[in-house]
Amino acid sequence: MTGRSSATGHARGDSAAAEPARDVFIVSNSVDELGGVTTWSHQMARLFTERGHCVHIIGITDAAVPQDLGGGKLPYAITTLYDAPPPKAAKHSGFRRLDPVPWLRMRARDTGMHEQAGKLSALFAQAGPGAIVVVTQVWAMEWVKLADTRRLTVIGMSHESHAYSRATSRFARVKRYYADVDRLLVLTREDADLWIREGLNNVGFMPNPLPHLPAAPSPRTELAVVSIGRLTDQKGIDMLLDAWAEVAPRHPRWRLDVYGDGEDEQALRQQCTALGLDGSVRWLGRTGDVPGALRSGSVFVQSSRGEGFPLALMEAMAAGVPCAAFDCAPGVREIVRDGEDGLLAAPGHTVELAQRLDTLMSDPALRDRMGDLARENVQRFTTDRVVHMWEELFRFLER
Repeated sequence: MTGRSSATGHARGDSAAAEPARDVFIVSNSVDELGGVTTWSHQMARLFTERGHCVHIIGITDAAVPQDLGGGKLPYAITTLYDAPPPKAAKHSGFRRLDPVPWLRMRARDTGMHEQAGKLSALFAQAGPGAIVVVTQVWAMEWVKLADTRRLTVIGMSHESHAYSRATSRFARVKRYYADVDRLLVLTREDADLWIREGLNNVGFMPNPLPHLPAAPSPRTELAVVSIGRLTDQKGIDMLLDAWAEVAPRHPRWRLDVYGDGEDEQALRQQCTALGLDGSVRWLGRTGDVPGALRSGSVFVQSSRGEGFPLALMEAMAAGVPCAAFDCAPGVREIVRDGEDGLLAAPGHTVELAQRLDTLMSDPALRDRMGDLARENVQRFTTDRVVHMWEELFRFLER
């Protein structure tokens, strides 16, 4: 997939006419991989385009399992740098002379990276004044770091919590590759403070925008708990099944609807059977109609081991569906006000999550009250507010 976005350099004629049109490059690992980063990238691309900016989404390589981008012509440009996945980095070895293969692989990888970074430089060189590069993932930043960005403002992002990042190889790479960007953005003030303590002095925070506000909330009449997310270890569906095994016997008329697919699906289905839950759990696969899935439920549950600023949680609240979730990241407790518009459980504490589910499933008046407040409170993250914050940041960094 290739594309090209040109700068216009003129002021817009809408209600935000004081804001100049800019070239905005959004660089990610892939333009179409499954997950929240891709959803965020395309949502922001549309929002920036609607405000007169010239947007170009760039991916390093194609996703192994691509996300459906909806078909049709997108209102912004898309480019993928590699035709085939780049070689993985070889581990350093003291036996290079005996085994030259890792060294040759590393040399080929470095040569290829510089070639692809040259493509980035060529795209960036055609940008107009005030151009912005937003790098959504630190792996993609390895290529941007090699490109010529001298005339551009570079913003790096981490879409996961500090704690979750710390448990991965991304933690060291964030500190290395984002140290010199114009701004490193994380998702909450709490996480920004933690990254500042790591010695980074360019850190700010930016919440995700609300993906969608339905015209009407869920009727909350179906006896169904809804889960939406990839069937991978991060999303913790195994822990959700353990929690459901605790609560389901007390609510035999209720069902758990699990939307999503992924590498752990077979193991999770086997766990479901072993726990005797096949009669109350439905595996509904990936959905392209999240609002519809939420309308069919009266409670939303999120059982993740780690999150950033979870879009599915925001969408559930926008639909007026009260949430029970693990308090696994600052972004979760930034979205959900525990005891007011949802209920939080200690991370990984499945018995506590079961108790939170039981509380909501047992009390329709509580569900209605929390659901209505959730729909109202989550509107502090509307797209207009978040895009305004972005444009204020653009102006600030330009000074």
